[in-house]
Amino acid sequence: MSALADLAADAGILPEFRDLEGVTRPTAPETQRALLRAAGLDVEGEASARAALAERRAARAARRLKPEYVLPADTAPTLPLDGLDWRLAIEGGGSVEGRGDALPALPPGIHGLFVGDERTRLIAAPSACPSVEAVTGRERIWGVTAALYGLHGAGGGAMGSYETLAVAADALGREGADFLGINPVHSLGWADRETISPYSPSHRGFLDTRYIATGEKAAALRHDDRLIDYPTLCAARRDRLEARYEREGAVPDATFDRFRADRGGTLADFALYEALSERHGTDWRDWPEPLARREPDALAAARREHAGRIRFHEWLQWQADAQVGDAQRRARGAGMALGLYLDLAVGPRRGGAESWCEAGAVARGVSLGAPPDHLGPDGQNWQLAAYAPEALAAADYAPLRRILRETMRHAGMIRIDHVLGFARSYWIPDDGAPGGYIRQPMDALLAIVAIEAVRAGCVVIGEDLGLVPDGLRAGLRARGLYGYSVLQYERDAKGRLRDPATLRRDSLLCFGTHDTPTIKGFWLGRDIDWWHRLGWIDKAEAKLAHKRREQDRRALGGTGEDRYAGSGVSPRITGAMMTAPAALVALQLDDIMDHAEAQNLPGTVAEHPNWRRRYYSPVEQLDVDGAVAALAPHAEYGNRQRNRDERTTS
Repeated sequence: MSALADLAADAGILPEFRDLEGVTRPTAPETQRALLRAAGLDVEGEASARAALAERRAARAARRLKPEYVLPADTAPTLPLDGLDWRLAIEGGGSVEGRGDALPALPPGIHGLFVGDERTRLIAAPSACPSVEAVTGRERIWGVTAALYGLHGAGGGAMGSYETLAVAADALGREGADFLGINPVHSLGWADRETISPYSPSHRGFLDTRYIATGEKAAALRHDDRLIDYPTLCAARRDRLEARYEREGAVPDATFDRFRADRGGTLADFALYEALSERHGTDWRDWPEPLARREPDALAAARREHAGRIRFHEWLQWQADAQVGDAQRRARGAGMALGLYLDLAVGPRRGGAESWCEAGAVARGVSLGAPPDHLGPDGQNWQLAAYAPEALAAADYAPLRRILRETMRHAGMIRIDHVLGFARSYWIPDDGAPGGYIRQPMDALLAIVAIEAVRAGCVVIGEDLGLVPDGLRAGLRARGLYGYSVLQYERDAKGRLRDPATLRRDSLLCFGTHDTPTIKGFWLGRDIDWWHRLGWIDKAEAKLAHKRREQDRRALGGTGEDRYAGSGVSPRITGAMMTAPAALVALQLDDIMDHAEAQNLPGTVAEHPNWRRRYYSPVEQLDVDGAVAALAPHAEYGNRQRNRDERTTS
């Protein structure tokens, strides 16, 4: 091997990977150089690579302990400390000094062990995240997933809000659902007028202010008025929020003061970004250099100049946090065992708030993405920022912990999108070099998830779809994370759809996701039609795909024909899912309402109406239109009858 390849391997860059077709793809030298540069190792030739590798090896050899240990919480660890003096800094305050290997039992958290001038990270984690049974008292539960933006009515006008979320949760809870899952509600940025994808957030540690309920009346919508007009609706909501702040923002409020104090510098930094984005644009890479580089004097001057707008953006987050918290309380009050099921996106936009606020841990010159797979035959470049593994670890994983904590704050369950990134991340260089994988500290990341999940009492789902690396699913199970079973992807070695009764128990089972066709769309082959319309497959390939879909329809209990109306397809599929062994079953509101089109078509931006589809019925009708009851006749989970009995006797 060359010195470049040796250095790349030492930095965690994988020498090759196996694609969806089983073909081994070597990592090219230009990719190795680009990914090393992104990770903070700028090397050009063999000599500089050899020198950098020697320096890294010498630094490791000089240490008495490894930089990091993942340990069980509440157990006294045994480390090679014989004859050494040490000091232990406990997370949250306090320290212990000693000599030799008699360390005390460590509470859950990340602690610092100091031996001389050497610091070692001790990640003390609970054995597992909370289980469904531990939290709910039942082995299996079911719920509903929906697109928040598409929920209308109840003070949300023609676009969803945190109030419509609360009303929908209340309605579905009374129908027996134990959770309501929604798209990510991370901040997209107050000044951003273009981004609508919830999976392209500005900052995952803060909330999307577009969904703050402002008291607008529910709009009278035509039956064919199915697409959301974001520019008009968001502008009107922004105007109402500005006016409301003018009336209320200057009034002292002890709750607001506590909210600001609790969030501290993290909230202040985010609010500063929001204020600066109004002046300089939504991509910090185009800002004046002193601000883009976060020079202390420039930031101090900006905080003084924009103090009023900083407070406004802090106030917006306070309003959003209060409304999401209210939605969770109302969900639980309606009988939901878990309540809100929130989604953690895989990464933030590269020019957004998170990559600016956490600049020291972010990889430069690369984007997160995926090699070709069933969701993107040409591969995907998500234009999302990546965290550099060694830099994130050096920050004691603080950026990730903050994001997890905020996502779990008002949730009974969260889903980690593309949890494959906890084992390895696919980085696509800006310089045109092919993409490649870099290894992530999976044991440490899963331990941190367990720490935060136990503190929040939160169930965790890991979206383990795509090119799943060896050992990932075993790691998820060991830490108590549930997997993600999408019925239309669950196939045997011959490519045939599997019987839901054979699927794994430790997972959330759903028919599809926001990126896949609905039950109706799958049955009719709408996804195939879209691929053909966009030129991704030719006429012959489309015909072959429709023929394979005939086999899928037969496997799902159909005749092989594409006839959908009157065929009882959705109730039959839903009934099979409801009696499957999976610990959690999620029904899409799109299927409950018999929608044919998907919320998103991966690989498209303007070619398909992504993230704009509105639901047929307003949220006030979810508990009276009978759709849920008709689709879930086989729910033997107990909650439905219990809630109905409570309503009868109340």
